[in-house]
Amino acid sequence: MKVKRVVDATKQIDKFNEFIEVTYKDILPELIKKEKKSLVIDFGVLAKHDHNLAEELLEEPEETIKAAEYALSQFDLKETFRVRFFNLPESQKTIIRDIRAKDLGRFMFFEGIVRQSSDIRPQAISVRFECPSCSQKITIIQFEKKMKKPTKCSCGRRGHFTQLGKDLVDLQRIVVEEASEDLDGGAQPKRFTVFLREDLVEPKMEKRTTPGTKVRVTGIVSEIVQVLPSGEATTLFDLVMNANFIEPVQEDFSEVQIDKKEEEEIINLSKDPKLFETLISSIAPSILGHNMIKEGLLLQLVGGVRKKKQDNTLVRGDLHILLVGDPGAGKSQMLSFIAKAAPKARYVVGRGSSGAGLTAAVVKDEFLKGWALEAGAIVLANKGIVVLDELDKMSDEDTSALHEGMEQQTITIAKANIQATLRCQTTVLAAANPKYGRFDVYKPLGKQIDMPPALISRFDLIFPIRDLPDKIKDEKIATHILSQHQNIKSMEKVIEPEFLRKYISYCKQKISPKLSKTAVKAIKEFYVNLRNTYTGGDEKGVKPVPITARYLEALIRLTEASAKLRLSEDITKSDAKRAIRLLQYCMSQIGVDPETGQLDVDVIQTGVTSSKRSKIGTILHIIDEAAEKGQKTIAIEDIISEAEDKGLDRRTADEIIEKLKKEGEIFEPKAGFIQKID
Repeated sequence: MKVKRVVDATKQIDKFNEFIEVTYKDILPELIKKEKKSLVIDFGVLAKHDHNLAEELLEEPEETIKAAEYALSQFDLKETFRVRFFNLPESQKTIIRDIRAKDLGRFMFFEGIVRQSSDIRPQAISVRFECPSCSQKITIIQFEKKMKKPTKCSCGRRGHFTQLGKDLVDLQRIVVEEASEDLDGGAQPKRFTVFLREDLVEPKMEKRTTPGTKVRVTGIVSEIVQVLPSGEATTLFDLVMNANFIEPVQEDFSEVQIDKKEEEEIINLSKDPKLFETLISSIAPSILGHNMIKEGLLLQLVGGVRKKKQDNTLVRGDLHILLVGDPGAGKSQMLSFIAKAAPKARYVVGRGSSGAGLTAAVVKDEFLKGWALEAGAIVLANKGIVVLDELDKMSDEDTSALHEGMEQQTITIAKANIQATLRCQTTVLAAANPKYGRFDVYKPLGKQIDMPPALISRFDLIFPIRDLPDKIKDEKIATHILSQHQNIKSMEKVIEPEFLRKYISYCKQKISPKLSKTAVKAIKEFYVNLRNTYTGGDEKGVKPVPITARYLEALIRLTEASAKLRLSEDITKSDAKRAIRLLQYCMSQIGVDPETGQLDVDVIQTGVTSSKRSKIGTILHIIDEAAEKGQKTIAIEDIISEAEDKGLDRRTADEIIEKLKKEGEIFEPKAGFIQKID
């Protein structure tokens, strides 16, 4: 049991008076000029000035902070100033899951991500009453949630006192969650409620504590009684923290600490001629093969360069990758490895997720009786990576919430009385199964991805993973898996995940490469030549589009990532070739029109190829010609016969007619006849 230390308030006030006089007196006029409401004191400076006073602050924080504020009030500042402390010693640091009843009254700090923030509400800190009998003024300081009223006056009167006025301060409740990088394995992150008051919720500070921001909270742990629906108090209490100070912590790859020895190792590794082979073999080493996919994942971990244009529009540097493959092909294992190797990652499974859980939600605040904004996975992983497994199991309504987050890298919420835009500079790695559970070898791969084309187009690279019987390959896989089960240490020597994490962090921290003329020329030639490879088409000039400007930006991001991995500030032709090779591989697998054998980006982006669009136009043209001749209804057999004369086979023509009926372009007023809807 903690023994309460007896402190002399008068001595404390004198000590703080002297400390402020010596250390902070010169900045007090600046605080008034800048309309600040508090004096922020560095604990380290206080400890150097008076070690005993610093000890008293840690042991009896409430009384000591009051003494500091009283001492500050004697400097004739004309306004009431609060005293806030930061830079507490490491002995006062804790993690949310370790906070217990023994910590009540303790002055401590912890770090975490703001998961939820409520509306700001005024709270009474003191209420003034008047006795109707003798007119005596009574002031009651309010500490609890329920307003406390005077029970007796010195004149003997009991109850029914007149309320004269009250002093209000702003109050906000935030919920802070443990950061994913602080968790062991797959532990569930714990949450803790924090109350912010007065200047801690001023507009400038409020913007720095929006959901998804990592913060360091310094304060005193206290308890709040749980109340039954009947209004009666229970014997259970909630632990909360009354914040004394809160500061945002920059959360990105720069958090990873790299010492000089590790920096030397990183630089030496970057000079290895077989750098990429070594790094690729270190990605999910338990999975044999899939080197193209692993190379793509490696580039994704590093990412490109985020740019801000002159018109203030942003170009994302994050690479999004989608893996679509047969069950048991190793997708989930690769995803799990990336989730553990990345310095900041959130692992989400499609079946157990919703659009609100991925982006953000507005929830009811039971404490302050208002609405609170709660961040989802893609916001919480800001400047990190979100790993989405079983993306195909999510509904179209839920996946549509990802569109803005993946391209604009913001999440906009306008619900209840909350309108907010949250940042999510987040990389997305997703995995899904084919439409029929397993790839059909007789159908084009692009048509077997059962996801909205608008979402698919957001991914820079899409890798199909097919599990086809192959005796030589199967023998290698079986040997690889069995040897691992025989001896866990039998795996080839690769880079340890911890060092890989530091290598990637170093690349992101230090390297910001720029395109060279040779790299620009290589990318430009590839793009222009591919766009103009196919010169065919029908008489109306309907030609397939092999690649769009969106993939040109993907090429640039891949090229930048390749240069980053080499720790080079200059992007060379070899980086451009690596990016082109990866994109060509993906496009050749899923972006081919099965009828023409040509690359057609519409297979991915719209689900309708250029050749199919051309055939649809042919059928509609036949119907329009009939309408111009005065035929409101036209026999289906006549349309098919005319389509055959123009080179379409009967089956294709019949399929297009059925498609147009489903989409509402035409209808069937009577059996065997159709009419166009005007």
